[in-house]
Amino acid sequence: MVKREEGALLQSIVLDRKGAHGLSVQICAGLRELILGGALKVGERLPATRTLAQEFGVARTTIVESFERLAAEGLIETRIGSGTFVSQALANERPAPAAAAVAVPTARVKLAEAMNTASKLFGTRLPHQPRAFTTAMPAFDAFPMAQWSKLSGRHWRKARHQVLGYPDPHGELVLRQAIAAHLRLNRGIACEWQQIFVVAGAQQAFQLIAATLLDPGDKVWFEDPGAIGARNSLIQSGADLVPVPVDESGLVVEEGLRRAPDFRLAFTTPAHQQPLGAKMSLERRLALLEAAEASGAWIIEDDWDGEFCFQGAPMATLASIDRSGRVIYVGTFSKTLFPSLRLGFLVAPPQLSEQIGICLDAFSPGVPTALQGIVADFIVEGHFATHVRRMRKLYQERYQALFDAAQEHLSPDLEVVPTQTGMHTIAFPRKGLEAVAIAQAAARRGVTVAPISRFCLEPLARDGLVLGFSGFPPSEIRAGVTGLRRSIDDLVTQGDWTGVSAGMVLSGKPNSP
Repeated sequence: MVKREEGALLQSIVLDRKGAHGLSVQICAGLRELILGGALKVGERLPATRTLAQEFGVARTTIVESFERLAAEGLIETRIGSGTFVSQALANERPAPAAAAVAVPTARVKLAEAMNTASKLFGTRLPHQPRAFTTAMPAFDAFPMAQWSKLSGRHWRKARHQVLGYPDPHGELVLRQAIAAHLRLNRGIACEWQQIFVVAGAQQAFQLIAATLLDPGDKVWFEDPGAIGARNSLIQSGADLVPVPVDESGLVVEEGLRRAPDFRLAFTTPAHQQPLGAKMSLERRLALLEAAEASGAWIIEDDWDGEFCFQGAPMATLASIDRSGRVIYVGTFSKTLFPSLRLGFLVAPPQLSEQIGICLDAFSPGVPTALQGIVADFIVEGHFATHVRRMRKLYQERYQALFDAAQEHLSPDLEVVPTQTGMHTIAFPRKGLEAVAIAQAAARRGVTVAPISRFCLEPLARDGLVLGFSGFPPSEIRAGVTGLRRSIDDLVTQGDWTGVSAGMVLSGKPNSP
């Protein structure tokens, strides 16, 4: 055993000899924690390097390296002829012990008024696990990893200043040009690359648009039910969200004008309404554009999964028929490629491009250049178009697997609505069964379904369920249908058909005002 006069006992430091970090690093980290935590007092002597080497069963040079690191950090000091001690400089600089901090009564953090109000309305996130029937989940199993890896390797072999420097806050030129060309050819949007701005996902695009165009209290038409991420971004901005109902033709423009004729912004998902799945009719599109022009308002077109049309060409975008420059088109690679990219873009009308650019220059750090370069190559070399075509066919097959299995095993308790676009569909339970109760029962069986009421600002006349199908092979979809069938049977057997009231999330917390 180490004698007291040889320095403090340091047996609390445990070494992992098979760990990822070297022994000198582990010893240094252990000593640092003891010093900063107060276990080793200011001026206390440390054991000699030879003694510690014996105690830890390491070479003396390992201990010397650890001491040199700590000395460089100013945590220890060597006195010739006396030994090594915890630095006196820490007498006035050492952080307060953790125990003292715990003893202080916890005070409620004072939030800004806007955030304090908004946070009460956000609700909780659903799990994004790759299991039936999680929504907005691309087909990870069908992603061309080999091709992506090849492009990635080629990108990282470029000159270091091209891949390691600060990104352009507006987005890298090569990607902006690639997106503009894709939109002109495939989505009918007549735009130039200068109108394209690359952002860290659609969510950042919504926040940027709100920061640029909205003052607190401005009225925003919002599809009800509607996309939760966009809703939270607009709530955070302090906007006054005006719920506008949706029918089989999309956003009901007449009702929007009745509720808020002086609206400043409208949010819509016209290609495949989130979550109901309706396609906005041409008549409604023209009416929305006319209303925006008359009010001097702007429109956010969120084309989140419009690329995935199963039959024929995707419906024309709202931006492609906009003649007055009122539509801000938002796209994302989270659905067409994969979510961890955190890569999206917006197309600003010409009269907004300068101001959007100024905001990004001032506040945005930009998106990693490596990701942008790889995605640009993926588009320019034709891999993106090929991938989207494959996913259209694959998602149609997976939807069909869901529809067929549901017809066989869930009807008449749950009727799945047919769809020809996107990554999800909806289903309505028969009278007497409530969507929220089914969702809760399904969660207990490892199946994820979301009640439509989760997406609502106002109560629904009829609640239903949102079922994602894109991210799972047919075998998993059929297993999920079996789990959903058993969940419904659980409710019927237990007599618990209703669950909590509509408008509540799975946690039981309110998700809307």
